[in-house]
Amino acid sequence: MTFPDDFLWGAATASYQIEGAAAEDGRTPSIWDTFSHTPGRVLDGDTGDVATDHYHRWREDVAAMAELGLKAYRFSVSWSRVLPEGRLNPLGIGFYSRLVDALLEHGIAPVVTLYHWDLPQELEDAGGWPRRDTAYRFAEYAARVGQALGDRVHTWTTLNEPWCSAFLGYASGVHAPGRTEPVAALTAAHHLNLAHGLANRALRDVVAPSARHSVTLNLHHLRGEPEAVRKVDAVANRIFLGPMLGGGYPADLLDDTAALTDWSFVRDGDEKTAAAPLDMLGVNYYNPTRVRRWDGASPRETDDGHRDGAATPFVGCEDVEFPRQPGPYTAMGWPIDATGLTEMLLRLHRDHPGVPLVVTENGAAFDDEVDRDGRVHDDRRVAYLRDHIAAVRAAMDAGADVRGYFAWSLLDNFEWAYGYSKRFGLIHVDYPTGRRTWKDSARWYRDLIAAGGAPAGTP
Repeated sequence: MTFPDDFLWGAATASYQIEGAAAEDGRTPSIWDTFSHTPGRVLDGDTGDVATDHYHRWREDVAAMAELGLKAYRFSVSWSRVLPEGRLNPLGIGFYSRLVDALLEHGIAPVVTLYHWDLPQELEDAGGWPRRDTAYRFAEYAARVGQALGDRVHTWTTLNEPWCSAFLGYASGVHAPGRTEPVAALTAAHHLNLAHGLANRALRDVVAPSARHSVTLNLHHLRGEPEAVRKVDAVANRIFLGPMLGGGYPADLLDDTAALTDWSFVRDGDEKTAAAPLDMLGVNYYNPTRVRRWDGASPRETDDGHRDGAATPFVGCEDVEFPRQPGPYTAMGWPIDATGLTEMLLRLHRDHPGVPLVVTENGAAFDDEVDRDGRVHDDRRVAYLRDHIAAVRAAMDAGADVRGYFAWSLLDNFEWAYGYSKRFGLIHVDYPTGRRTWKDSARWYRDLIAAGGAPAGTP
């Protein structure tokens, strides 16, 4: 299981999940600050106020990345930190500038995500992603960050998982801002598509010509009854793949949601703007999803992996249910099945030839503990990573153009509505002290990177 010499081995994080320093150096609240401080929204009342304190411990974390041998580090920028209330914050952008410089000093390529779900609260107060103006504000923000960092960043990613932003945030309400408005969710999805295109254009005007441009999608790999698969695929996958890759909104999506909206929020030229040129498409994969038509009488199964909310996040699919799949499972209750990653990469290769792919997130949560000897033996995570990296290699052998793999996550962190109860990291974090401890999976991943594929002793 060998990979090309220029294959991009990395790890990923997100700003609100690791940085902390929520009210320091001019940072203003994001929707996740508001959401996590609202009673009942996050497990155990946890917030990202401190998280893993990466804002203060970033030098230690970069040193760990260098010791791991990472070729790239994917991180997100906090919009509220660098552009509070629309004004450039020198302290906020200075933090990311120092981080980028440190990465480059260690030979680690910076892969910057501009938006990983933490919309400034003042923009949500003005209407949030269902408001068209938010897309233009995002393009302005992208340009400001691009001007500050653009000569040093390897890859720019406009959005991370816009499906979650739109449908978990505005349809089911299990993510910030916690709204349950299906039409608002569809409108938000369109404005995220528009924002991606506008930001891509703005970045290309200000960053180095050598920079790569991308977007990251959490595509649902669907299995089950054909009609149920079609309906969910439209609102889970093709609602973004269509506009972003030049095909526009699929007709069946418009038909499935016609009782809710006439899609008049899509203006002439919007789909062309959304279809900005991409140098690579980021793919986040954790598990497959099974679907079937619901009979309307029996209790509806909702094991879609996204936590039950007041409403389904799959707008227009109220007649579809999500049955529980066979195990084994991660601590999130997600089934472990690496074959879905191969199949998803090959689908993209087939449907969108010529678009290079990168696996921008892949990993698993388990109930990790530090033993008496100060070690974290996470054999199940090692097996998960081994099998999924082998699945990437299988897709490449079948013709898929995959350029890199990023493990999720570098560190245990604030896991959104699950608070600190789920651990995805290669590195264990003791939250009261911030102490970092390498798990066995970190050592395994270090050896894999050094070997350019499977490390010695891997089955």
